[in-house]
Amino acid sequence: MSEHKDFLRTIVEEDLKAGKYQKVITRFPPEPNGFPHIGHAKSIAINFGIARDYKGHCNLRMDDTNPTTEDTKYVEALKDAVEWLGFEWDGEVRYTSDYFDKLYEWAKELIKMNKAYVDSLDEETMREYRGTVTEPGKRSEYAQRSVQENLDLLERMKNGEFKDGEHVLRAKIDMAAANMKMRDPLLYRIRHAHHYRAGDKWAIYPMYDFGHCLSDYIEGVTHSICTLEFENNRDIYNWVIDTLGLEPPRPYQHEFARLGINYTVMSKRKLLELVEGNYVNGWDDPRLPTIAGLRRRGYTPESILNFCESIGIAKANSTVDVAQLEFCIRDDLNTKVPRVMSVLDPLKVTIENYEGSEEFDAPYYPEDIPKEGSRKVPFSKEIYIEREDFCENPPEGYYRLTPTQSVRLRHGYIITCKEVIKDAQGKVIEIIAEYNPDSKSGSDTSGIKVKSAIQWVDVATAKEVEIRLYDRLYKNEAPQTLEDLNPDSLKVIKNALIEPAVITDKPDVRFQFERQGYFYADPIDSTDAHPVFNKIVGLKDSWGKKEKVKAPRAERKSSEKKVQIDGEVEPMSDEQQKLFDKYTSELQLNSMVADILARDEKLSTFYAEVLALNNSAVTIANLVANEVARELKEANKLQFKASDVAQLVQMLDEGTISNKIAKEVFEEMAKSGEKPSDIVTSKGLVQISDPAAIEPIIDDIIAKNPENVEKFKAGNNKLLGFFVGQVLKATGGKANPQVVNELVAQKLK
Repeated sequence: MSEHKDFLRTIVEEDLKAGKYQKVITRFPPEPNGFPHIGHAKSIAINFGIARDYKGHCNLRMDDTNPTTEDTKYVEALKDAVEWLGFEWDGEVRYTSDYFDKLYEWAKELIKMNKAYVDSLDEETMREYRGTVTEPGKRSEYAQRSVQENLDLLERMKNGEFKDGEHVLRAKIDMAAANMKMRDPLLYRIRHAHHYRAGDKWAIYPMYDFGHCLSDYIEGVTHSICTLEFENNRDIYNWVIDTLGLEPPRPYQHEFARLGINYTVMSKRKLLELVEGNYVNGWDDPRLPTIAGLRRRGYTPESILNFCESIGIAKANSTVDVAQLEFCIRDDLNTKVPRVMSVLDPLKVTIENYEGSEEFDAPYYPEDIPKEGSRKVPFSKEIYIEREDFCENPPEGYYRLTPTQSVRLRHGYIITCKEVIKDAQGKVIEIIAEYNPDSKSGSDTSGIKVKSAIQWVDVATAKEVEIRLYDRLYKNEAPQTLEDLNPDSLKVIKNALIEPAVITDKPDVRFQFERQGYFYADPIDSTDAHPVFNKIVGLKDSWGKKEKVKAPRAERKSSEKKVQIDGEVEPMSDEQQKLFDKYTSELQLNSMVADILARDEKLSTFYAEVLALNNSAVTIANLVANEVARELKEANKLQFKASDVAQLVQMLDEGTISNKIAKEVFEEMAKSGEKPSDIVTSKGLVQISDPAAIEPIIDDIIAKNPENVEKFKAGNNKLLGFFVGQVLKATGGKANPQVVNELVAQKLK
């Protein structure tokens, strides 16, 4: 648990310290009237997270008090969302409908205490009697009914003798209350509708304010955590429990800011409108913010939880930029998924001086990702490249293939354009090219310098796939109506091409299609015969977006950098090029990392200083190009020295700390300037590598998950990651992932 506690955890700790409760019990109580969305994910993370942090438990309860909108399919979607996010509720799923008999008895108690009455005003008059913010309300004349008459009417309401809206049960509180919610709020209303669980037993159903607080009390909930729109309802919550004189311990309500994201709607009503109006393809449409939609798009549970953690728990509502959510999925997938080549808009290239065929060995992961795996990439005379990777009349700053500019094929040879073939309309349909036999990637002796490498696929072996390119569902930052929908939120490419290993070897279900973005094999529509990939998110734009309008060259200052187009950058100086060549050839750095370091004098100098103290070239480079670069950009000053980074990397190399802990230590270094060894010692962050210390934790987790053990033994090998993740979570990320992996695999045999 973070040392920087949010206000909810502070409240919980104070309650425990004061002896108010012996055990923390929270609950996640959604209405089963729609699919849960990412706002629910935040609530799930808070309620289950607090229960976990304080060794309590969290209930999953369906607040099913409105039979006209609820359905079993929504119950299943809510259960699935909680499980997918990695949480477990205590015991069986609970339902407010299970408590209807008890709630009804409490309603009768309030009547007997002269604290509730059956009102027969019509809706319009009731609204008029309510008053305004500046004027008190007027109590209904029906409030004078006797206790016996009220009890009789309530019983007849329950038995279905009256029409919907003919009567309601109201609390008798204060029609002049400053909080208008307290002006004799409704407790029960008549609903002649079949309940998906209770059947036709009831013709009356409790209102949220009555059923919610009492359901919490029945379940022994200690902290009733809800979103800010229920802040004024807290007075009713307390009034009901206090008036009934319920014995302690009793729950108290605490509110946090609900999640709002730009270019997104969270209203269940608006989401239902989109689904039922066929503006989207069901509740799991990848454009929706529903958990089912995000999951189908390819988001991971870790990315959603990291997003919820990153936005924090606030007391005031605000809107989060959707880019923050997109950052979290990029950050999560960057270290997980294989890189492969794809062509979405094919342009044929015939290499006239090449004969036969061969296969290139290509790694799935760059050097800075500590994962192994490679594939064979077929190559022959005819290939496809992206149409945008060739330009007959290139603008300034274009570094890909042109009639006068050679380019490298990723993992392959350097090619040069010899002829451009066009159709009758003047559209380029084929490039005739030559390759240099001495320019093969990894053993290049040609001496030819090119400025970029492009992706490609082999004509003979490429696999045809359907690509679904998803964009934001709304074109406006704060959407209000259906008119704000983005007409270009989905583009389908039926005949995109992918290298064959993606389909034949299936190294994963998520991939980075190089220079395109992150993609996910659609879990419903994708088959071996017809592969379908959803675009999860685009790649981070390291160089900024292309300028839409450029001033004439003559008007630009000579010192001004050249405009960067489509992800391409200004050529390096000779000195920068030397550094880049050294980084990539001698030190085996990833080309992107090498590029960042070579172009920034401060970073390259700092990198050299650290490297002089520790020879882990790749690990240091990644740290400097990312974390150190960020600190320089944000603070323009470093609190730590090169020797501190060298020490941090040494501890990482020796296995004293894990990658996750290293990030935590670096953040503390950047903030306090404290030496990494002192931080690790003072916070007890040493990585656990002793099997004897890890095995009992693994045994416990296996014992608690017998169903997943059976599924794993039945062939679901992906569940290995589940068990490893649970062990790492149980140890606060301190367990050595490699040791955990090996031990879990052994114990699950």
